[in-house]
Amino acid sequence: HVQLVESGGGSVQAGGSLRLSCAASGYTYNRNCMAWFRQAPGKEREGVARIATGSGNTYYADSVKGRFTISQDNAKKTMSLQMESLKPEDTAIYYCAASRYAWVCALSPPWRVDDYQYWGEGTQVTVS
Repeated sequence: HVQLVESGGGSVQAGGSLRLSCAASGYTYNRNCMAWFRQAPGKEREGVARIATGSGNTYYADSVKGRFTISQDNAKKTMSLQMESLKPEDTAIYYCAASRYAWVCALSPPWRVDDYQYWGEGTQVTVS
């Protein structure tokens, strides 16, 4: 039974920073693709960043490049998202997602929700 649990959301002023974490269990961690998505009120869920857990290659949406950094700790089976220079438009529920397939990470945008079989319940990030 795969479980993804996010933590680290909260409220911050514009220009501030937050760090999100995702703990994975029941998941073969080191040959897959893991990602962060977000969903703002009234908008579709969108991919933010992803990491190929085997190679460590990372990919970012244009809207967060240079501000967000995705990383992983293979031993702890955790993935993190360091968010800097936050903007009000970053306000959303942030979801951790995992795919069984490493090749998903190499797909061109837009990143499809359906490519990820496992999801966390989300954590709220509010930037004011």
